[in-house]
Amino acid sequence: MTTTPALDIALTPLAPGRWSTVAGPEWSNPGGGLWGGYAIGLCVRVLEAEPEAVGEALSLTLTYAAGLPAGELEVRTRRIRQGGSVGVWEVEVRPAGSEQVGVHGIVTMARRPRTPAFAFAVMPEAPDPASLPSPDLPGASQHYGAAAFERRTLEGFPPTPGPSSRSLAWVRSRRGPMDKAVLGMVTDNSAPRAMYALGQTIHTTTLTLTAYLHATADELAEVGDDFILVECEGRVGGGGASDERSSYWSRGGKLLATSEQLAWYREIPRSAPE
Repeated sequence: MTTTPALDIALTPLAPGRWSTVAGPEWSNPGGGLWGGYAIGLCVRVLEAEPEAVGEALSLTLTYAAGLPAGELEVRTRRIRQGGSVGVWEVEVRPAGSEQVGVHGIVTMARRPRTPAFAFAVMPEAPDPASLPSPDLPGASQHYGAAAFERRTLEGFPPTPGPSSRSLAWVRSRRGPMDKAVLGMVTDNSAPRAMYALGQTIHTTTLTLTAYLHATADELAEVGDDFILVECEGRVGGGGASDERSSYWSRGGKLLATSEQLAWYREIPRSAPE
C-alpha cells in the first residue's frame, strides 16, 4: 500500500491497471455521495502511483456519470497513448464490486520541456488573506470541501441572486502543501453559479469538469502551505444546465490552473401552503 504525505489517499494495487481505496465519510457532499473534488484528487494520485505513467498531470476532464458512495472504491487505469512527451490515460472510479462507473476521467500526462514562458492573464487585486476573517467556527464539523480547504472570501459568498456571478476568495489546503492532486481538488470548491441567479433553492450536480494544471511541480512547491486566489464566474444557464469558469493564482501572480465546468440544476419544488 502507498500513502502520499500531502493528501492522504491510500491506494492498494489489485492487478495491473486496477486499484482499491477507501473514501471516508468526510469526503461526502451534504446531500450524500462523494464530493467531486475528491475524484479529481484520486485520479491524479492513482496516475502518480501507476508505474507505466510518464510525467505529471497536465489536464483532466472528468464526467460524473453516477454518484459514488463513501467507502471502498475500485479504480481502473488504462493508457490510451504514449508519445515522446505526452501520454493520455483513462481512469474509471466505481464502487467496489460494482460494474457501474461513477466517474470517468481522461487525463493528459506530460514530461514538460523548458520553453520560454509568457502570460496574458492578470491576477485580480486582492487584500492580504491575513486581513480577512477566518470562517472557521469552534467545534464545527468539516465535511465536503471544508475538510480539504480553508476559504477567506473577498466577494460573492454566500451566493445570492443578482447581476453578477463573480466570486473571489483566498483558499489554502488543510491537507498538506499544495501539489497536483490538491490543486486539482480545489477546482471543484466554489458554489454553483446557478445559485447566483436563482438563489440556494436548487438541486445541482456537476456533469463534466475540465481542469488545466498549468503550474509545474516546482511552482507548486513554492506555494507550499500558502493561500491561492480563486476567481470564479458563470456565463449562462438554461434547460437544466449552467456553466462556470475559474482561475487559480499564487500570491505572487502566477496563474496555476484554470477550469471549466458544466453543472445540472433543478429548482426545488415548493410545497403548497396548508
